[in-house]
Amino acid sequence: MSEQQPPADRRTATELLLALDDQPGRSLRERLGAALKDAVRTGRLPPGTRLPSTRVLAADLAVSRGVVVDAYAELIAEGFLISRAGSGTVVSSAGRWSAAPPGEASGDPSTQRTGAVQSDVLDLRPGPPDLAAFPRAAWAAAMRDVLRTLPDHELGYVAPWGSDAMRETLATYLARVRGAMVKSPDVVVVSGVTQGLTILARVLGAAGHRTLAVESPGHASQRDILSRQGLQIRDVPVDAEGIDADALARTRSRAVVVTPANQYPCGVLLSSARRRALIRWAEDVDGVVLEDDHDSEFRYERLPVGCLQGLSPARVALLGSVSKSLAPGLRLGWVVPPGFLQPAVRALKRDDDFGSGVLDQHAFSRLVVTGAYDRHLRQLRHRYRERRNALVGALGRDLPSWPIQGQAAGLHVLVRLPRDVDEAALVDTALDTGVAVQGTAAMYGSLPPVAGLVIGYARAPIGRLDEGVRRLAAAAAAVARGRGGSSRGAPARRPRGSTALDYC
Repeated sequence: MSEQQPPADRRTATELLLALDDQPGRSLRERLGAALKDAVRTGRLPPGTRLPSTRVLAADLAVSRGVVVDAYAELIAEGFLISRAGSGTVVSSAGRWSAAPPGEASGDPSTQRTGAVQSDVLDLRPGPPDLAAFPRAAWAAAMRDVLRTLPDHELGYVAPWGSDAMRETLATYLARVRGAMVKSPDVVVVSGVTQGLTILARVLGAAGHRTLAVESPGHASQRDILSRQGLQIRDVPVDAEGIDADALARTRSRAVVVTPANQYPCGVLLSSARRRALIRWAEDVDGVVLEDDHDSEFRYERLPVGCLQGLSPARVALLGSVSKSLAPGLRLGWVVPPGFLQPAVRALKRDDDFGSGVLDQHAFSRLVVTGAYDRHLRQLRHRYRERRNALVGALGRDLPSWPIQGQAAGLHVLVRLPRDVDEAALVDTALDTGVAVQGTAAMYGSLPPVAGLVIGYARAPIGRLDEGVRRLAAAAAAVARGRGGSSRGAPARRPRGSTALDYC
């Protein structure tokens, strides 16, 4: 005897969790109406949600259909629900009765949703790329192709270190574009550079490392995250040629994190001499270099320089992601560890999450193989070059005494401040003036800081960059006149939102 199937409309109806607790003195209809109102007010049923039909909901709750009909009618009369011919009953979009969802309460900025500063503030902090430039059409086409052709078994538990297609594509791409010495089995797919770095830090700790050297200035968030992996952080100064290899040797560390293609935040390219010195250091101390190859795709005045890993694959772990080239929300990155670290890296990736999302790996592979990814990067380089030129021009016009450091590359510029300008006061006053910028004080770790600002240009159109620099100049003038605020003696105010200091 075949299993009895529920009616077709019940098999396709919206699932709805409603708790009809016993409430003395209240009818079943009243309790159902109260439960529905509570679901709307708390946001569990957002505007536009289509509710189950009265027959389906009655069957789900094991109540008479008349109870549901009456409850729906009451909420329609009160404006909570709307009944539309041919489209059923939906939650009203008027929203005058809805409480703000958690984390979005109106008055207190500490409860506002992270992700963007106030709408009237120009956000020129470093961080994500221009998310409006995400190649939606190309990505959708790649995903459709994947869903149409991907074998069923690829949707199961594939190798935790990445799908074969993704690793083969990355090996070819990294060799072609970054000069990496890599084969597909060498690649471990991760959910971003941060996961790759934390896995490597734990592997090093288990292998007997007690310290880890980092660049100063450098990613403050990386320094904090890595310090929580059981390693003591050693700060190494950076100059016009990149990390100081002699100072690195004095730390007695046997592992270091570097950004050789475009040092963050100074924007300098690691010189050939320093590259050779860094490799010699790793060989002398039996050490390893963790190469964060962030935003290496974006160079505007010179040919790209190959990655450090291509010079010494036995000593360098290469890390990268699509967070700057596509979007950080994809959570898609890679690690190419030296052979002696690969088994441990694979094991930790497996134990952490059993692998990254397979569909996105295949979609990204399609973008690369079809050439859509290369075309996207060329368009982005043109856009970012124009924005960087506009920002540099505006700074030269409105703040000519502020030197700009670094090469024409990446998604930000570093501006040094005059000695008489207090960095914390300027950042605070700039926010009051309507522009959010990032100071560098937190980026030096244990070394003495040098006052500066890191200004991102990826997300701002040219006209907004001009306006942002004008507001920054006004803030600088206010600070010079002694009218700017200062964080001395009080916690520094920070605008809400994701920045390079928050995510890697």
